[in-house]
Amino acid sequence: MGVDPRQILAGFLTVTMFVMLANMIKRDHFDSVKTPAAANIRLDDNPGVEQSLAKFPGGVSTGPWLDDEWQELKPCWKKPDLGNAEKSTGFVTFSLTNGPEYHVSQIADAVVVARYLGATLVIPDIRGSKRGDKRDFEEIYNIEKFIKSLEGVVRVTKDHPSGLSPQNMAVVRVPNRVTEEHVEEYIAPIYRTKGNVRLATYFPSMNMKEMGKSKADSVACTAMFGTLELQPEVREVVDSMVERLRTLSRKSDGHFVAVDLRVDILEKKGCLGGDGTKTCYGPDEISSFLQKIGFDKDATVYLTQTVWHGSLDSLKESFPKTYIKENIMPADKKPKFLESESSEFAKVIDFYICSESDVFVPAISGLFYANVAGKRIATGKNQILVPATISDASASVTDFISSYITKKNHLAYSCFC
Repeated sequence: MGVDPRQILAGFLTVTMFVMLANMIKRDHFDSVKTPAAANIRLDDNPGVEQSLAKFPGGVSTGPWLDDEWQELKPCWKKPDLGNAEKSTGFVTFSLTNGPEYHVSQIADAVVVARYLGATLVIPDIRGSKRGDKRDFEEIYNIEKFIKSLEGVVRVTKDHPSGLSPQNMAVVRVPNRVTEEHVEEYIAPIYRTKGNVRLATYFPSMNMKEMGKSKADSVACTAMFGTLELQPEVREVVDSMVERLRTLSRKSDGHFVAVDLRVDILEKKGCLGGDGTKTCYGPDEISSFLQKIGFDKDATVYLTQTVWHGSLDSLKESFPKTYIKENIMPADKKPKFLESESSEFAKVIDFYICSESDVFVPAISGLFYANVAGKRIATGKNQILVPATISDASASVTDFISSYITKKNHLAYSCFC
């Protein structure tokens, strides 16, 4: 039996993605500064309390719950149009991989590349971490919204062109936040030779700090913040879970905390970076952190952990209203969204609940933290508290607001103003 060239290409891409993900996990760390051993050990490059308070508009708090009285941000980019942009007959293809925190960036890079090349963008498929875990774009995201949002920006097709094959498709590695200069120097020559390209995004950096403006900013902003919406059924599940958490939070006026804490990730990586900085926090440390900044036992806490783990028991002892997905998801939705072999739905649900919670605490550094922060900035939800080991009996919650917020150095601030 002959070997299908498409299987070879798919295998190559899968291996490439796993290698890149392994490298990213090794480099994964919070934006940190070294501190004396006797001081609070921080995960984020934040100023002291006086400066944080000065930069936190409103500043009103009820216990640890801060009122979001920030000035509403609006898009400060104009949606670009094709105009007289060069058009070609080729295609740009790619896959969404590794979860929603990567999808946002992969979409933005693909749109920037396709627009510069004048190529048609092919709607991507979505691939999970397991072999054969593949689903259509519209199973998770609203495909009609995606296409409409890119009208006039880049040409988009739902159907995979029948003429594409490994023989006329070059696989090109693309750095996240790709620039027009990079496209012209490294990608355009290959595209002109082959006629089509398949993109594989890699991440030189795991944060989303603004690196200065480029000509592609309006295109990237449109792609990153204006294209992805959940398809109706997934959106309904997220909304019902958020509503359930608010109902369980009556004693705190419907407010709840979402903590990105996944035991499997903590077990795979050490929480101390090569430069001596913390890269993640375990359940006991998160419990201590939340208590010392003023959250009491009635606070409702949502964890991104999918299956309950014994190491979380101590956190639940301190905060009895600690829940994971299986506790709050409607029973009739569990077979499809929680109990299937694929983890893609669970990842998407976590990403959107963390983006919509009243407070977000990233116990693990990396792109999940960075892109949840971007989504929260875009929607005015600025209460992102970066954990630390607190040596004192208590501390002000304003001391731990993410530097993405206090310094306004997140990429989102180049798109919203």
